[in-house]
Amino acid sequence: MGSSSLPADKQAQFSSMLHSALDGQYALVIDARSEREYAEDHLPCAVSLPVVDNEEYAEVGTTHRTDKHRAYLIGVSYALKNMSHAIDELVARHPKDARMLVYCFRGGKRSKLWYDALATIGFRVDRLPGGWKAYRAWVREQLTELPRRYRYHVLCGPTGCGKTRLLAALASAGAQALDLEDLARHRGSLIGDIPGVAQPTQKWFDSLLVEKLRSFDASRPIWVESESKKIGAIEVPTALLETMRGGRLYSLSAPMAERVALWREDYSHFERDLDAMMDRLRHLRPLIGGEECARWEGLVAERRAAELFERIMEAHYDPAYARSIRRHYPNIDEAFKVELSRLDRETLSDAARRLHNETAAS
Repeated sequence: MGSSSLPADKQAQFSSMLHSALDGQYALVIDARSEREYAEDHLPCAVSLPVVDNEEYAEVGTTHRTDKHRAYLIGVSYALKNMSHAIDELVARHPKDARMLVYCFRGGKRSKLWYDALATIGFRVDRLPGGWKAYRAWVREQLTELPRRYRYHVLCGPTGCGKTRLLAALASAGAQALDLEDLARHRGSLIGDIPGVAQPTQKWFDSLLVEKLRSFDASRPIWVESESKKIGAIEVPTALLETMRGGRLYSLSAPMAERVALWREDYSHFERDLDAMMDRLRHLRPLIGGEECARWEGLVAERRAAELFERIMEAHYDPAYARSIRRHYPNIDEAFKVELSRLDRETLSDAARRLHNETAAS
């Protein structure tokens, strides 16, 4: 079951090849699985060169249940055609001494087809033991170990107070920043989905998170927002949440007018369609009560977006945040206070530079 179940000699090979791949030591890393499998998750450095595509893979699988010989005939025929196109369009661009890595689901037939072809051409080629399944087990192991290697500076504060923008400003100032909402492609609330942008699968988020954590210097702190367990449909690993909650806290505040202005920018699609926003918010009725829900609906009917945003924050998000932050960060009263008079780029950049300079060695 994964990399830890490989024989000792294969485990050592897997570790060496995987780290070489993730550290950019291969000229080309080939994922030989179908496009559907690749889309769900893959090594971040890999390109998708399936020996059989989604439809072909399904056909081979169906045939295999009744006629294995026929399935292999069909599969290899498809594979040779697909690999021929990939060799002409991509592989041939690489010099003859290029080093390459191939993998499939378990390190079986699909990666062997690519391995044999590349080795015949004369490339230096490796085949990842255990394939993607071993890699996925490694990712799960990393998500329990990696987060605990770092120290965290945690930005707290109610919705709309500029946490995400300050985090970006800190990254621009040279700090190490972990933007979980960016990795999850979601703003982290009931209305936090980004128009036209799908969230990654949980497995792909995990791979991206491991890749990001591996890029950090453990001698320096990592800045991060005080996220909940879930960001949209994505779950944040327990080890990361636990370690963050032992980090150094920075409590942000901003005038309500600035927070409303920020919402009007971030949720401009809802300002243009307040009815759609209200459709989402009706799920909160058991929490806020019928009277408050009716008040929101009245503001929607009158198209008073700014007042609606302010009321939603005051009546729901701020109290909900206060309860949550005290539950997960009981020492919030000891947090370093960061008062932002405005949430424009210049103010946030100044605050970020100050925070980074003051805490870089802490």
